[in-house]
Amino acid sequence: MSRLLIVSNRLPVTMSRREGNLTIEPSAGGLATGLGSIYRTRDCLWIGWPGVARERLGRRREEMEAKLAEDRFHAVWLSQLDVENHYYGFCNKTIWPLFHYLPLYTIYSKNYWEAYKRVNREFCDEVVGIAKDDDIIWVHDYHLMLLPKMIRLKMPESSIGFFLHIPFVSSEVFRLLPWRREILEGLLGADLLGFHTYDYVHHFVESVRRVTGYEHSFGDISVGGRTVKVDAFPMGIDYERFAGAERDPKVQKEIRQIREKVGDRRVVLSIDRLDYTKGIPERLEVFDMFLDKYPQYRSKVTMILVAVPSRTGVEHYRMLKRRLDELVGRINGKYGTFDWMPVWYLYRSLPFHMMVALYNVADICLVTPLRDGMNLIAKEFIASKEGGKGVLILSEMAGAAKELGEALIVNPNNKDEIVEAMRTAFTIPPEEQAIRNKAMQGRLARYSIAGWMDDFMDCLAKAKLKQHDTAVTRLTDEKREAIRAAYEEGRDRLILLDYDGTLVPFKDRPEQASPDAEILAILECLANADGNEVVIVSGRDKDTLQSWFGHLDIGLVAEHGVWTRDRGGDWIMIEALKDEWKAELKPLLELYVDRTPGSFVEEKSYSLSWHYRKADARLASVRAKELKEDLINLTENLGVRVLEGSKVIEIKDAGVNKGRAVSRWLARKTWDFILAVGDDWTDEDMFDVLPDSAYSIMVGLSASKARFNVDSQQDIRELLKELRASICEA
Repeated sequence: MSRLLIVSNRLPVTMSRREGNLTIEPSAGGLATGLGSIYRTRDCLWIGWPGVARERLGRRREEMEAKLAEDRFHAVWLSQLDVENHYYGFCNKTIWPLFHYLPLYTIYSKNYWEAYKRVNREFCDEVVGIAKDDDIIWVHDYHLMLLPKMIRLKMPESSIGFFLHIPFVSSEVFRLLPWRREILEGLLGADLLGFHTYDYVHHFVESVRRVTGYEHSFGDISVGGRTVKVDAFPMGIDYERFAGAERDPKVQKEIRQIREKVGDRRVVLSIDRLDYTKGIPERLEVFDMFLDKYPQYRSKVTMILVAVPSRTGVEHYRMLKRRLDELVGRINGKYGTFDWMPVWYLYRSLPFHMMVALYNVADICLVTPLRDGMNLIAKEFIASKEGGKGVLILSEMAGAAKELGEALIVNPNNKDEIVEAMRTAFTIPPEEQAIRNKAMQGRLARYSIAGWMDDFMDCLAKAKLKQHDTAVTRLTDEKREAIRAAYEEGRDRLILLDYDGTLVPFKDRPEQASPDAEILAILECLANADGNEVVIVSGRDKDTLQSWFGHLDIGLVAEHGVWTRDRGGDWIMIEALKDEWKAELKPLLELYVDRTPGSFVEEKSYSLSWHYRKADARLASVRAKELKEDLINLTENLGVRVLEGSKVIEIKDAGVNKGRAVSRWLARKTWDFILAVGDDWTDEDMFDVLPDSAYSIMVGLSASKARFNVDSQQDIRELLKELRASICEA
């Protein structure tokens, strides 16, 4: 099994010096808690900052590193300035609020951004310095989003996974970030990108499409010759640890102590890091509203509020702490009596046995973040309910809501709804509580933290295997040289070239994709060489092809084979065709133009096309599926074929295709060299009729009958220039 390098901003431990001695204590946080339970079961090395600024190391750096190495930790030493500007700055004043849909809290600072890049480079240097060729590198969270690409540039063949533990925002919010392209390109250096939910996956791929132009197909994004996989992996917990904790004597003792203080009162529990995304003040306001609306619960319910200190160096968090103190004081002063304090307030981190005891005692657990990537508290509470009793009230804005549907799901901004959810929770019979919790427990047990990790690693291995399989068909330098050598040895050469998407990039409107001077010069040189026959095989109409290429001594195929023209000859039709069907179908296409802003209809002699490249991608995707279904139903008896190309749906005669057209040239002689290039499935008919000896190339990494794949039109130009160089001066 390959060694696993876990890379995160913080190590799961914090190092400090007390009275001259080095101490190492567990760090707080979901990542440390989650991965810490399985870290020791594998051959791992954890890389991160240990919590000590570089300036404070003094002469004890080697001692500190040795102590960390005993537990297979590797330190990245950061300066105090970088900690301030990277962690407290860009990470928690820019990325954190923006990715939690709080743009008003977001600060866009160039100094923060420069520190973010600098820290990511320092992490890169440390990783590259210790990584081996067969290591798996697993980068975690928003602090290190530039790191995958940085590592990729220095270790191109490495296996890199990335997991984001916070939400990924919609593209509309993400594009507010000035450094949006750099962030996306950094992430796309990974082989596998993981998110908690499919909503976050959708937001990411849509942001990639809008910002970088990279399209995706079933979660695969083609980037610089690699296929990057994007998928959802809802993070689990160490289920067995929580499910069996109630039997621990320390937990039992803590439960008894809590019960002695609470008595027979019902317990509402709130445990969270002190963060403005968690909705903690709103929870207190809801509890206030509940006691006000249902006075019969006064003196019978206690809220235990645990706020774990977090990011105390950020002003918003200090303000939040003050507001929390005021709310607790107000509620206790408003409703409290000599023998009843409505809110027990603990501002500190709790050890495991105390936390599990609270889970066990609680009748209700309020988990109502305004926005949360996953929220493991909700899962821990359910796992701890071995007896089955207890109700989880869960925000629909938490990733965990996608898995824990049996909980009472609420809108965290609707306080009245949460008040009623609390009232409902107190009235749900114990038998129903147990049924709900057992269903959720079964799900959590099946997809625990170990299952989450195994799932991610399996997907990463498959992504690397798919890259390897794709590389087998990729047009490498060695294969390009073989094509050039075969070209030079040939005497009778046939070169078949699609146009849009193959020789030139796609444009918003077809008329904008006219050939430039370079491609015309390449085609002219190839066409004039002895023994060469060059044919443009296009879906374009014949008048356009004539105006663009009529002056060249080449063959032309228009409308996927409706019209053909030999070099120097006239346009002819392979067979007589009818176009009466256009009058029946054109109104349908025009209806979809009205329903899809940005789309338009292109009419040719014997075909119709509905283009949607300029339309909104999500709307166009829906409309394209609807139109294709409508056309297939309407054209069953019309003798026409519905083709789906790149951002276009085309209808043409069923007997016409590129394969049939190019067969005329293939039959004329025995060719020593055949090269055919296309970019979509309309070119598959052409590839299908070629002899085995032909060199066929597909632009893009999609599956194809072609022998080879390339990334872009520029790769085809470079190949054609190499062929031209053997007969013409560049």
